[in-house]
Formats: sequence, structure tokens, C-alpha cells
Amino acid sequence: MPAGSGFKLTYSTMFNPPPELHARFDAALASFRRDGMGRDHAQWIGGMSVGGARHFEVRSPIDQDWLIGRFVEGSAQDVDRAVQAAQAAYPGWSATPWRERVALLRRAARLIEERVYAISAAVALEVGKNRMESIGEVQETADLIDWYCDQMEAHDGFDRALPDDPLPQFRSHNRTVLRPYGVWAVIAPFNFPFALAGGPLGPALVAGNTAVFKVSPETSLSGRLLLDALHDAGLPAGVINFVTGGDATGRALVEHPGVAGITFTGSQAVGMQVLRQSVQGPFPRPCIVEMGGKNATIVSRRADLERAALGIVRSAFGLSGQKCSACSRVYVEQPVADDLRARLVRLAGELSVGDPTQQAHWMGPVIGRAAYERYAGLAEHLRQVGRIDTGGRWLTEGALARGFFVAPTVAQAPLDDRAWVDEHFLPLVLVGEVASVAEGISRANASDYGLTAGFYGTPDEVAYFHRHIEAGVTYANRPQGATTGAWPGYQPFGGWKGSGSTGKAIGSFYYLPQYLREQSRTVVE
Repeated sequence: MPAGSGFKLTYSTMFNPPPELHARFDAALASFRRDGMGRDHAQWIGGMSVGGARHFEVRSPIDQDWLIGRFVEGSAQDVDRAVQAAQAAYPGWSATPWRERVALLRRAARLIEERVYAISAAVALEVGKNRMESIGEVQETADLIDWYCDQMEAHDGFDRALPDDPLPQFRSHNRTVLRPYGVWAVIAPFNFPFALAGGPLGPALVAGNTAVFKVSPETSLSGRLLLDALHDAGLPAGVINFVTGGDATGRALVEHPGVAGITFTGSQAVGMQVLRQSVQGPFPRPCIVEMGGKNATIVSRRADLERAALGIVRSAFGLSGQKCSACSRVYVEQPVADDLRARLVRLAGELSVGDPTQQAHWMGPVIGRAAYERYAGLAEHLRQVGRIDTGGRWLTEGALARGFFVAPTVAQAPLDDRAWVDEHFLPLVLVGEVASVAEGISRANASDYGLTAGFYGTPDEVAYFHRHIEAGVTYANRPQGATTGAWPGYQPFGGWKGSGSTGKAIGSFYYLPQYLREQSRTVVE
């Protein structure tokens, strides 16, 4: 962030940045539009650029006329080469003293910070997120890498002496050491392609694993820019490898017998397939699966309704609802339901929707045609079973017709309708009335997911909420976001139940050791 400004960007502070931030983003955006768009990009395997016979285009969801770049459709053979390169690099990298690995990863974090505006401009155009969300994602990646370097240092490389055995005639020395697994695969989604690739790669690499990673084909440039920062930091050839492509490329990576561990972020359906695949070989592999959410906010009759409405709108419509932590359902006590609903409708109507790279627009498009059509289908369903209070339509005026823009939507449906259960990944929030806070929490918990949850009410009610809610990340009385906004060092981020496989949160004290396995050592003199 701007030197000397005193401004620390997090998802809590992003609503009031200094003017210099906007000026630098605008300059980076103009530069990328002029010089960075429409290029051909190779894969990176074993320290070399690798092309391919087949290619695909990435176009901006803001305007389908904007070509972000052309990328290789990675084959199973490319994946095999990448895994073999990572295997070949593993002995040297794992033997590198951990302090040297930390120094290299910190160098990568500094390069990301130096390039934060250039990278975030590309991310904004490729993903369709606004400038603050884009800058935040890139900065968060640097902070995540730093966090895991901090943890490696705080635990002295996870090498700890234990008491000697109580033997009268021998000296029997004991210690416990955490050691890496081997080749780690990382697969990241479209909505946070930089942070959800760089976040897992940081601990995997600092722990001594080598890596092969891919991101969603819709956001392949973000992955390439992350690769560039890691490579430019001086990581040895083969330590980090980047492949591009769609489902077939990802499947080849997950199923490769040379992969020792996997981190996947995406839908629950695919995540469960990845998890099952991880135990299909001759022995189980560690598998960190971060999946979806159907995140609820409960609003008490005693809540500050203006604060609640602001937090819900920010969480429901930030990144056009395309966050696994987005608030998609609200349970509000009946006496204040009409008041809250009116506030949500007013705030949603005040949101400026358009090209999110422009400072004037807060909400951008959905990612592509499939999401665009899914939104229309859900809106029509809600008209039939319930009511749409605001939104529920495509936005096709002028330049918006060249992208995938939809209106932020507040709606109602019977509490037993499937719309309350399914994850939609769209800028739509359901508001339902309940008789009590206890009923709201019970309905919130009646979900296979357990990622984030929000609450607005009195201190006593907050304590009750925390005792009974089934979610890995909770926020109470937070106007900056009812269910969104975790930042490394401030709020760990990970889900319970169907939202995650390990119960250990990204950016927490407990995440890094998952990339290591314990070896007990006893030596008798």
C-alpha cells in the first residue's frame, strides 16, 4: 500500500482507502489495457515454458470483446511432465535449510507487493471484481505467504527435542521433526485465483514440498502472474510448476500417482470427488478440501438494523455474490423483518453496477454465461414460489449488454424451499422471518455447509449464538460484512461440515502443519 500513508489494507479497511491507491490502480489498469491484454501464455514446467497443441481464450466477463489472453489446454502428458519435474526437484528443495526457504518465500511476497497494482488490474479485468476486492486479494496473498513464514520461524522449523529415555546405562535422545511429503498439487477456483493458489502454495513450499498448480481456466492469467512472482523470487527449477486447462487437466493432476498431497478449493460436489480420489491409491494422501457455503445471518429484534443491513448487503453482493463466504440467507425475528427488508431493498438499489474497474462502480458482472443463465432461472423460480423485493433481472443497458451483469436481488421464499439449501454463487439473498433467535440459529445449522455465519443482536445473544452456531468463521455485529472479510492474522478462514475436510483454517496457527508429517527420532549413544 502507499508508503507512509499509514493505511493497512484488509477486507475490513477497504471501504475508505487513500486517494493515492486509486491513482496507482488507474495507472496500472491503463498500462495493462495497453500492453498486457491479448497475449499468448505458456505453461511452466521444470523451469521452462511449455506450449501445447490446443489453446483456449480467456475473455473478460465485463465485456466479451476484451481478450485477456490465450492459454495452453494442458494435456495429461503435460501434467505428468510437471509432476516428474517436481519430483526431481524435491530432494534438493526439501534438503534446503528451512530458513533459506523462508527467505525465498518472503522475497516472493515482497515481489507480489511491489506488483500489487499491476497484478490487481489484471485480476479485476479477468475476474470482474472491483478494484478494492482485486487489490485486497493480491495483498492478502502476500500476507498469507508472510504468515506461514512467520509460523515456520515461530516453531523453529518444527524440530523439537523431547526428554531422554530414563535408561540407567545408555543415553537415549528423542526428538520430533515435521517433514514434507513430496509433490503437492494445488487447484484454485475462479473467484480468488491469486489468493487461493498462493495461499496454499505458501505453506506447501515453505514446508519443503514442491508443487504443481492450476487455477480455473476462466482466470488463467491470474495463475500465470502468481507463477511469475514465485519464479522471479529465485525458486529453483522444478520447485514450482504451472499447468493450464479445464476439468481434464485438473483430473489428471488429482489422479496422478506421483502427487503426495492435494489442496483443492471449489464446489462441494467436485471437492468430495477429490477427497475420495485421495484415498484410492496404495495409501491415503493428505487432502485439504475447501468447499462451498450457504452462509446465514441471524438478526435479532434487538439488533442495530442499519448496521445489520449494511453488513448483509456488503456480504451478499460483494464480488456479485461469488464468494463461498457470501451471505445468501437471512433469518430475522418477525417484529423487525419488514424494517430490515426495507433497508436491504434501499441499500441494494443504491449499489452502482457496471465496469468494476471504474471507481464509481461497486458491483461487477457474474463470471460467465452459465452463471448468467443460472441467475435468470433462480429469479424465475422465486417469482413462482415467493417474491422478489428488488432485482431479479439482467442488466443489458448500453455497454452492460457485452458482459454478464445482473441486478443485486433481495427475495423471499417459503422456508422449506430448495433455494434456502442450494449454493447459488449469485448476488441474491433470501430474507425469511423466524419467531426467535434460537429458531434462526436452528435453521442456519440445518445445512450440509458450515463455513461462515453472521449475527446481529445484544451481547448476551451473541454469546448464545457462538455457543450454538455450526460454522467455522463467525462475525457478530459487523457492518463491514455480515459473513465475509477474513484476513490473515486477524480472522482464520475455514469451514465445518461440508465446507471443509480438515477443520483447520487458512491463515490460522494450525494450517501449516498439514503440509508436514511427523517423524519421531530416537538415537541411543
